[in-house]
Amino acid sequence: MSGFDTNLSQSPEGVDAVAAGLRAAGYLAGGSTALVSFLAAKLGKPVLVEGPAGVGKTELAKALSRYLGRRLVRLQCYEGLDEAKALYEWNYRKQLLRIQAGTAGEDGVRDETGWDDVQQDIFSEEFLLARPLMTAIASPEPVVLLIDEIDKTDQEFEAMLLELLSDFQISIPEMGRVEARTRPVVLLTSNNTRELTEALKRRCLYLWLDYPDLEHELEIVRLHCPELPETVARRLVEVVGMVRELDLRKPPSIAESIDWARALLLLGATDIDPATFRATMSVIVKHRADLDTVAERVGVKLERAASAA
Repeated sequence: MSGFDTNLSQSPEGVDAVAAGLRAAGYLAGGSTALVSFLAAKLGKPVLVEGPAGVGKTELAKALSRYLGRRLVRLQCYEGLDEAKALYEWNYRKQLLRIQAGTAGEDGVRDETGWDDVQQDIFSEEFLLARPLMTAIASPEPVVLLIDEIDKTDQEFEAMLLELLSDFQISIPEMGRVEARTRPVVLLTSNNTRELTEALKRRCLYLWLDYPDLEHELEIVRLHCPELPETVARRLVEVVGMVRELDLRKPPSIAESIDWARALLLLGATDIDPATFRATMSVIVKHRADLDTVAERVGVKLERAASAA
C-alpha cells in the first residue's frame, strides 16, 4: 500500500460511523454492508457486490461517494466493452493535425528532420483521451470508482482489470506505466448473470445483497418518504413482497418501492385498496405480461381482503 495517498484522515473511524454516514447519505445499510464498506475504505481493496437487479448495488457506490465526499467515476459495462472505452484512447484527429503542422516545411514539403520530435510529442498526455478507469487512476484527489454490471463483459475484459485492481496502475505501451497517486474506493457490481473468474474474485472483498426483509424495507421507505402514513407504508412493503414472490420478468426494485411511496403520498392515499393498487401498480411493474400477472394474482388477494374486512 506504500506510495499511495490513502487519505486516511478522511476515512471512517468504525463500522457504526459508516452505517450512520450512509444513512445520512440516504442509504440504509445492513450490518454486512457497513462492515465491507468500512474495510474497503480502510484497506483500499475493491469490493465485488453481487445480487439481483434492483437491490441497491449501484446506490451503495453513490451513497459512499456522498458520504466520503469523493467524486464518483462510473464505468457502465456492456457486452463488447473494450479497453478504448474503459481505459483510454488516443486523440487521432489531434495527432494528425500535430503531424501535419510539425512536418510541413516552409514550402509545404514534408520535413523529415522534424519527425522525431513530432513522434515524441503525439504520444504524450496532451493527446490522450482518458476514459473512466484512467480518470480514476490519474485523479489527484481520491475518488469512488464504480464498475457497474461487470458480468455483462467477457473474461478478456476481466483479465484487463487485474493489473488495475492489484496494483492500481495502467500500462500504456507508448508512455509506460501510469500509477495512481491516490487509492480509489472501487466497487464492482454484478447481477450474477454469469460466474466471474476466480482471479477477479481473489482481488476483491465480497458482498452479497438481496431484497430486504419487510422490516428493513419499511425502514428504507420511512427514510425516503417520512410523511407517508405508517399504515400505508407497511401495507406497501407487504404488497411489494407479494409481487416479488411471483414469477415475473422484472420484480420491483427498492427504488421502485420508494417511487410508489412518493406517488401514494402525492395522491393522498390513506390505504392501498384494490382500486388504488390497480391505478398505481405500473409504478412498480414495468412489463405488460407482468402487469396482467400481478393484477390477477395480487389484485385478487387485495379484493378478497377488502371483502373480508
